[in-house]
Amino acid sequence: MLGPAVTANPQLFPLDATNRAGGSLRTFFGLNVAELGEALGAMGEPKWRGRQVAEAIYRQRIVDVEGITTLSKALRERLTESGWRVGRPRIVQVFTSADGTERYLVQGPADGLTVETVWMPEGDGGETGDTVGEESGGGAGERAGRSWGRATICVSSQVGCAVNCQFCLTAKLGLQRNLTAGEIAGQVVAVLDRQGVEVGKDRVNLVFMGMGEPFLNYDNFMGAVRLLVEEVGLSPQRMTVSTSGIVSGIERFAEEPQEIRPKLAISLNAPNDIVRSEVMPINRKWPIEAVVDAVRGVRLRAKERVTFEYVLLGGVTDQPKHAAEVARLVRRTGMPAKVNLIAWNPGPGIAYSTPSEDAVETFRRALGAEGIPVYLRRPRGRDIYAACGQLKRTVESRE
Repeated sequence: MLGPAVTANPQLFPLDATNRAGGSLRTFFGLNVAELGEALGAMGEPKWRGRQVAEAIYRQRIVDVEGITTLSKALRERLTESGWRVGRPRIVQVFTSADGTERYLVQGPADGLTVETVWMPEGDGGETGDTVGEESGGGAGERAGRSWGRATICVSSQVGCAVNCQFCLTAKLGLQRNLTAGEIAGQVVAVLDRQGVEVGKDRVNLVFMGMGEPFLNYDNFMGAVRLLVEEVGLSPQRMTVSTSGIVSGIERFAEEPQEIRPKLAISLNAPNDIVRSEVMPINRKWPIEAVVDAVRGVRLRAKERVTFEYVLLGGVTDQPKHAAEVARLVRRTGMPAKVNLIAWNPGPGIAYSTPSEDAVETFRRALGAEGIPVYLRRPRGRDIYAACGQLKRTVESRE
């Protein structure tokens, strides 16, 4: 059950206005190796120094120029005097759930606006079954001094969202602005840093399912993915991007090389166009069949599945007849696919209800009986408004 009331500010605002960038501020974070080399080359330095800076800010997670000790002290001073900063987004507020989930307000260097990022130790089951033949969600096991064996980071791509899904708290913010590639990737690196994650040793999944629609900020989203793969060293096969069904974005995504492309999830959330248009107005522009046609163009890796995310709204999308419709729809794709079920997470001012446990289980069994791989995502962090669909810049909580 959701805990006592949480106070939410209706607008995003800077928590620390003194960190707003001045006109001369230039940030390294968000630049790849080649761009870093060009920046240093413009100062008369050899371009290979770009690799030194990239190693420091992306792998060693150094947050200030003075800490990049592979550069000479004189060069560090020149960079600082020239207005260069590392400029990695920083965690400015933390909310901790009774289940161990952490929700962060993360602030970039440009204008002080914050977005939300969520850390889920042991994940929420959403990645289970992504690969045919790998049904277990188990991780690499706990390391010494660590309470988790695997984890999931939920990442935002925009400040607010323009898609206006009727069951989602983020929709109430509207769209404030797009995040840059550095601001998107910076959320991840800031959380990796806070949690002491060792890339290559710890199993951490990324889901681009936070605030915003990634495919309406496509270039910056994919720019962030490239930074995370090429500079941070994360695997794209441990990343999943969820879209509400932006057909033009799915078509671009289908052209991405597999060595850089995350896995794809479609936020379906309704069994047919009539219901989906009511709960997700974006369906009026891109109905289900148009979305499915675009998804068919994505060349999957061996054993990879497309995920259909399905939010169960009590009395609206959670009936057995709806499960039969969803099963027919998934089979019609002709692609390896699975369905993730999400019992709706409540929020103030939204007139839906969470389905009963019996309704959720009945729906799950009905899909399974139709031969559809189906998994239930556990709600994580409901008590701190960190669960799916609850991200709305909540700034105070009470036990």
